Amino acid sequence: MIEHPVTPSESTRIAAFFDLDKTIIATSSAYAFGREFMHNGLITHTEALQLSLAKASYMLAGHSSEHMDATRDQLAAMVDGWSVKEVHDIAVETMHTVVTPAIYAEARALIDAHRAAGHEVVIISASASVLVEPIAQELGIEHVVATELAEEDGRFTGEILFYCKGGAKAEALARMATKLNVDPNASFAYSDSATDIPMLEKVGHPIAVNPDRLLKKHAADNGWETRTFKHPVPLFTAPSAKEVGIGSAVVAGVAALVVGGVLLARQRAD
Repeated sequence: MIEHPVTPSESTRIAAFFDLDKTIIATSSAYAFGREFMHNGLITHTEALQLSLAKASYMLAGHSSEHMDATRDQLAAMVDGWSVKEVHDIAVETMHTVVTPAIYAEARALIDAHRAAGHEVVIISASASVLVEPIAQELGIEHVVATELAEEDGRFTGEILFYCKGGAKAEALARMATKLNVDPNASFAYSDSATDIPMLEKVGHPIAVNPDRLLKKHAADNGWETRTFKHPVPLFTAPSAKEVGIGSAVVAGVAALVVGGVLLARQRAD
């Protein structure tokens, strides 16, 4: 629920801007469809395993700005030549098995509360729009700002036209606020990541949701509200040995190394 609801007036319109990954959904939209892409022949078993392990690392420790950039380049190269329609259709057809179970109940209730208060609701995400838009439709959210990939003859070219991260994400929020004729100072923004601090600083009600270590500190230092979403609890499910075409011991061993390394890095950082 919105603890301090703000009701729009004729002169003041209000919006709620939501990051997507680990804020609305307890997973990464960029990684969530990896298994489905493999089943449809878009990626190899090895690439599917790499995506699953990258997802494990992200869920445990989050992504630094540099890691986000590396992931952006890797995924952009991976989709080069893919059919835009096929990717969209896969996302839509598998939505209820891949993403819907990962939507935080608290986020869904909060979105409904903002609507009930008369606020515009916007998803603003660093993930590709082809993946974000079906999730927005599932939630009944009309307005989406996301990373845009170049297309030619119905296929992705591997070029990124707009990367919705950091300062660019903050500027995108400002443009959307103007488009919707909302007052940023009366509006809300929600995110889990320190990379979204520039966006959160654009609104009068910045709220850290399941914040990473840096955002948690920044929120405390600046008196920002912090919330914890727990349902569903984010879980990493490794692909089966049959799915990746290699021995189960190899899958378990590699996953353990990645997860163990991430936890060690977190302990050293804390």
